[in-house]
Amino acid sequence: MIDTHTHLYLPEFQLDIAEVIQRAEEAGVLKFYLPNIDSSSISDLLKLEEAYPGKCVAMMGLHPCSVKENYINELKLVEEWLKKRPFAAVGEIGLDYYWDKTFIKEQKAAFQLQIDWATEHHLPIVIHSRDSLQDCIDLVKQNQNGKLRGIFHCFGGTADEAKQIIDLGFLLGIGGVITYKNSGLDEVIKQIPTEFLVLETDAPYLTPVPFRGKRNEPSYLPYIVEKIVEAKGITAFEIIAATTVNAQNLFGG
Repeated sequence: MIDTHTHLYLPEFQLDIAEVIQRAEEAGVLKFYLPNIDSSSISDLLKLEEAYPGKCVAMMGLHPCSVKENYINELKLVEEWLKKRPFAAVGEIGLDYYWDKTFIKEQKAAFQLQIDWATEHHLPIVIHSRDSLQDCIDLVKQNQNGKLRGIFHCFGGTADEAKQIIDLGFLLGIGGVITYKNSGLDEVIKQIPTEFLVLETDAPYLTPVPFRGKRNEPSYLPYIVEKIVEAKGITAFEIIAATTVNAQNLFGG
């Protein structure tokens, strides 16, 4: 299995990261893609990648919740890093209307600029779309020139939104939300072909049932697989094989 979205470089994992990665590997999770948040996370992100070469793989981007008064300076740093060395993707980027709507205009500008950089560097994008899914879909649609690709991370939308996303050639990142009793995501997933799904934890956030309320970690990925299996009526092997291939095709290797 591949965890396509996990924040293992955050302070929540500082004291036991070796054990966390060992538990993940014992559970069958062999690769971890790390989305950036902002300038404050870059150093720890790159240190973790260096400590686990070929296992932990960095992305570079500015998270929409970090788009504030100084967002231009933050974006300059992202641009510099994208020119400096290879990254798996531009992420995590997008729109967030849940926490704060003060900087929506700036969030949209930052999202557009980072889509442009992804196109320029031939990189996929990893999209955060909390309470803003349709706006994110619309912005991707405007920029889809046949080459733009990526993941709608933490997908929790409707069947119609899922269809719009797969029509754009994008993947749905499926995480702990599918295990939540009233999410309805299992019903939506029934209708989505496996070639458009990837697995993720968003650790330390969005912990799946039965661990909800505790710190999330990649070793919990099998609980997400189990729920997809129940929803789609196919085997865990088929889910794991398909999602692994999808992630490898997107990120390369």
